[in-house]
This record gives sequence, C-alpha cells and structure tokens, in this order.
Amino acid sequence: MTAIPTVIFPNHAKVPALGQGTWNMGEHVSEAGREIDSLRGGIDLGMTLIDTAEMYAEGGAERIVGQAIKGRRDDVFLVSKVYPWNASRQGTIDACDRSLTRMGVDRIDLYLLHWRGEHPLAETVEAFETLKTSGKIGAWGVSNFDTSDMEELVSVPGGETVATNQILYNLARRGPEFDLLPWCRNRNIPVMAYSPIEQGALAKNHDLIRIAKAYQATSAQLALAFLIRQGNVIAIPKTSSVHRAKENRDAVALQVADEDWAALDAAFPPPNRKRPLEMI
Repeated sequence: MTAIPTVIFPNHAKVPALGQGTWNMGEHVSEAGREIDSLRGGIDLGMTLIDTAEMYAEGGAERIVGQAIKGRRDDVFLVSKVYPWNASRQGTIDACDRSLTRMGVDRIDLYLLHWRGEHPLAETVEAFETLKTSGKIGAWGVSNFDTSDMEELVSVPGGETVATNQILYNLARRGPEFDLLPWCRNRNIPVMAYSPIEQGALAKNHDLIRIAKAYQATSAQLALAFLIRQGNVIAIPKTSSVHRAKENRDAVALQVADEDWAALDAAFPPPNRKRPLEMI
C-alpha cells in the first residue's frame, strides 16, 4: 500500500496529507454506527488526522469522534474548532473544555477559530496561547481566513505562532492558489482543504470522470490526488462509509501523467487574479 504523504506543522507535528472530516456527522442517531465504523476504518488505513468542530451537529460530531477514538487516542491527531461568538478570551477556554468533555480526551492537538467574528483576534490568540500553556491544546490555527486576515493575524501578539489555515479549496475553488496558498507556503503554514470533493459535486464532473477512467480510478480519487499533489495541503474528505474511506485512501497511489494534469487545468483553470476567499 502506497504510503500517505505527510505534512509538518510549525510545532513539528507530522500528520498525513489525507485526513478525515466529520461535517454532518452526529446529526442522526441511526447513522452513528456507520459514522463511527468509517472513522475507525480510516484510522486503520492511516488517515489518522480527524477534523471536527463544536458547530457540527452542535457537538454531536465531537461525540461521534470521541466514540470512534475510544481506546486509541494516541493513534490520532485531533482537530476541532471554536465558534466565532465563543472566541472571547474566557469563552474560547470554556468552549475548549466542552469539546474536550464531549470527545472524552484531555488534549486537542490543533484548535481552530472557525471563522472571524466580533471578538478581537488578539483576545482569541491570547486564549489559544493560554490553552497551549495549560496543555489542553497542542497548537492553534484559523479557518476561512483570507490573505489580509492572515496578515492581520500575524501582526497581533502571539499571532505568528498560527499553525494552519483551514479553507474551502478544491478543483472547483482554486482562488486560494493566486495569493493565499503562496503566502502560507512562504511561512511554512500548512493549509487544510475542506470540502475537497465539493460536497460530492466533483464526483459527477464529466471531465474528472473521463480522466480518472484512464487510471481505473474514480473522479473523487482524482480530486483528492490533485490536492495531495500541491504539497503543504491536507485534504479532509468526509464519509460515513468504510468502503468510501478505503477509496479515499487509495487516491494517494494515483500516478497521473503531466498531460492529464494539464487537461485538468484546462477544465478547471487556475486563477489569474485575486479572488475573495469562498466559504460554505
């Protein structure tokens, strides 16, 4: 089995470039068993980074994660996020404590501000640094921050220790390639790509299907391979299917010819100007 490429965070934590998302998990009790099995199957396959948030099912996804990792906490790299309206100094600390309780752990490896809100960045960063000092989190980062937001962030006290920016990035949303990805790459800040298959829409794209067939692959696998190829990018697809988790894992084995990458560029042109960061 082809090894999953790795990405290294500024604190030297090494993680797989292909992880697991949990958006929409925890919404329905009837799906809990499948969701837990899928996450466990993904861990077994080496997709040990699991991304969640207090927003997902209002804590329901974190509870699913907690059940999936029970007895194997040391095998996984946990990422969670705080709501922007909870991101005051004390609010961030309280939210982190609730997330820890829901997941049944004493430490979150990477804790993110889900998107910008009303609380000053300096206040949120101060809370993040307090959580690091107390050992409740290993590192902190942000999500849905555009280049100007990142510039502002690193200008506040402690802001230069930001570990990642999680953004909407996939073949259909290549805007970050113009300025945000280079900005992060120049500072050795990995990017996490959420909705890497555009919530399933890319799996139905005719251009992707046509090119993928030549490699006996699926269009979803090709979309994931595109992101993994970028370097310094971690894709976090979500699935509740053990079979689909295995399919996602096999994306790292794709060896795509240069002419086919060029064909993808023609079908999904990279940006030639600045575009505002998109989010869903």
